[in-house]
Amino acid sequence: MKDNDRTTVTRRGLAGLAAGVGLAVALTACGGGNPLATPSTSAASGGGGGGSLVVGSADFPESQIIAEIYAGALNAAGVTASTKPNIGSREIYVKAVQDGSVDLVPDYTGNLLSYFDASAPEVAADDVYKALPGKLPDGLAVLDASKAEDKDAMVVTKATAEKYQLKSIEDLAKVCKDLTMGAPATFETRPYGFPGLKKNYGCEMKGLKPFSDGGGNLTLQALLTDDVQVADIYTTTPSIADNDLVVLDDPKNNFKAQQVLPLYNKAKMTDKAKEALNGVSKILTTDDLINLNRAVSGSQKQNPKDAAASWLKDKGIVK
Repeated sequence: MKDNDRTTVTRRGLAGLAAGVGLAVALTACGGGNPLATPSTSAASGGGGGGSLVVGSADFPESQIIAEIYAGALNAAGVTASTKPNIGSREIYVKAVQDGSVDLVPDYTGNLLSYFDASAPEVAADDVYKALPGKLPDGLAVLDASKAEDKDAMVVTKATAEKYQLKSIEDLAKVCKDLTMGAPATFETRPYGFPGLKKNYGCEMKGLKPFSDGGGNLTLQALLTDDVQVADIYTTTPSIADNDLVVLDDPKNNFKAQQVLPLYNKAKMTDKAKEALNGVSKILTTDDLINLNRAVSGSQKQNPKDAAASWLKDKGIVK
């Protein structure tokens, strides 16, 4: 999701610890103060038996939306919860969960596994989820994984797909040498980037045109204008459906499964809270994430809390 770069920091990625610490210092130095200092939204009334819970998020809209959904579901179940959005990259928010600055965060199975074990060989959804608990440090755990998944994808325009008869990365491999890739600069060296494409499919692209917007508008425009012919765009990005783009199948699982699930500190998590969060994971889908991202990042410009509230009401979690 997806080293999954987003605008200013690596999204769900494996950026260096020094970069994470630097970002934390920078955030503290700015007028906003330390993002871990106090909750950003007020908690609802009603205790949860283990004290109130604070739900953190990474610094991109999808993570913020899911954090608000988690908090809303907890409050609806009688577990007092608040949110601390925009904490930063994984290097920062994992430490926040470990030290109790926040009690849980939404995360993605594949990149979370890779964060704790960069050499983990598991790629399929069930295998990744089964391997994850054994890699977590003492005090941390995960709850049920949802069907919702947000992962890197090789995306082409419908015209390019028709021109080269592309349905999968296997098909793409036959013409890789003639096509330019649009992706974060790190795609050139990440295991699932150029090295993985070469290893798994024998695909060696003509070149890379780097973009730092994490599959955002700059990447999209380059693809639509044929400045690049293939782009790394995350699967929950609304622009894929909105522009009739084609996501190429990945039969050899070059990209790890990235199911959404809560990462939490065991210290304050109660059975009631677990039940509420697992209830969210049971019904949250990839299409839900696409629609929520469209509501927040598209023309509606909803804030994450309002988008989450609408989803919770639609699903009957909040009356």
